[in-house]
Amino acid sequence: MKFSDILRTAIFALRGNWMRSALTSLGVIIGIAAVIVMVSVGQGTQAEIDKLVSGLGSQRLDISPGSNRSQGGVRMSASSFFTLNEGDVDAIRNEIPEVQYVAGALRGSSQVVYAENNWATSWQGVQPDYFDINSWTIANGEAFDSQAYSSAAKVVILGETVRRELFGEDSGVGQTIRIGRVPFTVVGTLGSKGQGGFGQDQDDVIMVPLETGRRRLLGSMGLPPSAVMQIALTVADARDLSYVQGEVEALLRQRHRIGPGEADDFQVRNISEIVATRTATTRLMSLLLGAVATISLIVGGIGIMNIMLVSVTERIREIGLRMAVGAGPSDVQRQFLAEAMLISLIGGALGIAIGIAGALLVSRFSDLPVALNGQVIALAAGFSVATGLFFGYYPARKASQLDPIEALRSQ
Repeated sequence: MKFSDILRTAIFALRGNWMRSALTSLGVIIGIAAVIVMVSVGQGTQAEIDKLVSGLGSQRLDISPGSNRSQGGVRMSASSFFTLNEGDVDAIRNEIPEVQYVAGALRGSSQVVYAENNWATSWQGVQPDYFDINSWTIANGEAFDSQAYSSAAKVVILGETVRRELFGEDSGVGQTIRIGRVPFTVVGTLGSKGQGGFGQDQDDVIMVPLETGRRRLLGSMGLPPSAVMQIALTVADARDLSYVQGEVEALLRQRHRIGPGEADDFQVRNISEIVATRTATTRLMSLLLGAVATISLIVGGIGIMNIMLVSVTERIREIGLRMAVGAGPSDVQRQFLAEAMLISLIGGALGIAIGIAGALLVSRFSDLPVALNGQVIALAAGFSVATGLFFGYYPARKASQLDPIEALRSQ
């Protein structure tokens, strides 16, 4: 028999009991749709992690004050005092040559006012390397000069969101704004970064020199001299990161006079380890979701096999007649395999359409990241073909092995 004849016969057989065929394909439809949605969510999440890596940097360490030690029987919280200072920053810069950039920072939040416009935002008091560590670029104006850092100058660099809220289309460079009650001159604006890996607006920030933040914006807090809330550093070679982390911890323990067995009064976060942990977790969840979708496909394939076996039993006389008029076992096998393939392919096509629609709906109405691409659709189509071939083969082979005479005698 020609392929066209086999296909026409298979379509005729399925149309004869279309409701059963439709219900049989339902399992494949659900399985394929699940594969597309699950894999798209998994790839979207991985893309967000890659974005997070590029934003945070895989060659970075963050050091924050904190202690697990107790005083007078009372356990102190990590935010109840400051244990890092500018001397620590200078020591790291001078004594650990593998460090590329290092900077201390202070932070806070305040209302920013220009004319009738105002905006609540966060501010960062920074040292020069802070911009390189965090990949900030100057879009308009200029960066702080050395005198601004040393003299606690009342100058500020605006993030894109703050600039837009205060000045609209104007750059704002040269204008005077108030941060709280203190007037500041805008000397520059930052290049836009957009949304961060954790969903925050990275552009909703302003930068001031470190000493300016300490004197002008945090004066009432009574910080210890030269105290900083965070130290961030990067290394030129990512392979040195673990070594540098150990060196930093040893150096700070020595400077802070922490004895053997005593808890550190600081915390060092390795960004690459955090990202690697999140990546591994996401990969595990993607595998789990893929396994659930695969189980749906297997269930759908078993449904196809069961229905095809029932079809063989119901059509024993038809098979005998076909063999009696010259059809060979291979012709019968190809016919039933074509029917199984058609059920699977039709279910696969509908599943792909539903899966694409489902992925788009997930992207629109939820916070889950979705990355829908041609590879996902091709993967789903491949699963559909494989399901029809694998689960249709046994019923087709069983039909082809029937004895024609015995088939004709059956009632």
